[in-house]
Amino acid sequence: MSVVTLWSEHSYLPAVEHPSSVFERCDGISEVRFSRKDRTSSVSHLYQHAPCRVLFPNAPADDLPLAALLTTSGGLAGGDRVRISIGAEEGAQAVITTQAAEKIYRSLGPDTRVDIALDVGSDAWLEWVPQETILFDRARFNRRTTVEIGLGGRLLAAEMIALGRTASGERLSAGLLHDRWTIRSAGRLLWVDALRLEGDIARRVDAPAGLDGATAIATAIYVGANAATLLPLARALALDSDCRAGATLVDGILIARFIGRDARALRLDLARYLADLRRAAAGLPARVPRLWQC
Repeated sequence: MSVVTLWSEHSYLPAVEHPSSVFERCDGISEVRFSRKDRTSSVSHLYQHAPCRVLFPNAPADDLPLAALLTTSGGLAGGDRVRISIGAEEGAQAVITTQAAEKIYRSLGPDTRVDIALDVGSDAWLEWVPQETILFDRARFNRRTTVEIGLGGRLLAAEMIALGRTASGERLSAGLLHDRWTIRSAGRLLWVDALRLEGDIARRVDAPAGLDGATAIATAIYVGANAATLLPLARALALDSDCRAGATLVDGILIARFIGRDARALRLDLARYLADLRRAAAGLPARVPRLWQC
């Protein structure tokens, strides 16, 4: 693994003032942007503020540049905030993942806030494929993802959430899960989506009309001019999944949902879906980042 030590003096994100607290809380920032020059995409901006770090593992020779995000704190607690800004400038191509699953610990009251901004320039290709987020019981997780896509830009993105530490026999019974997406293309609002679970989460998860006992959920999104032509493939991949899954097209955005009682099986289904879709959409190798296998 190679690590680039590029450092930018100033963050693109505005400074945020926090009220004083009895507990020490983190305000981490990860920013990385790729630009294209002489047919090659490379890092043109990097800013990181503890506990956030960005690493650059060696990508396979036949694939795109890769960046891996991580938090050196080993997880996030109530009151912590992380801001992530990722960009692919005009014509650039890049894949962004995380070094490992992100853990959201039980909160004593405050929310854990994560703000993600994805900026896809004209004729650029960006993949945002982090590993799963694991919510400990009584975690309070508030995440907002905003996407801006330029003319001819394409985005393949996915987020998976594990509802508790199922390997330890723990489930998410109470707390908060508030996950929001906003996608704009060429300044036009295309899609807004939100999921909110709060209070007695176990009852809502167990409800047949709710999550029907699921231990993990995931959403995969593809935005591109050829999204409609990929719908038959997306539906076939969903039907072939071991978990419950489905795909649809909303205002030119290809959306797939996954829900399952086995988080490990759902993760495999999501990886297979992303691998096959990127090959069909852009002729890229049918794989997810190798860090997914670590």
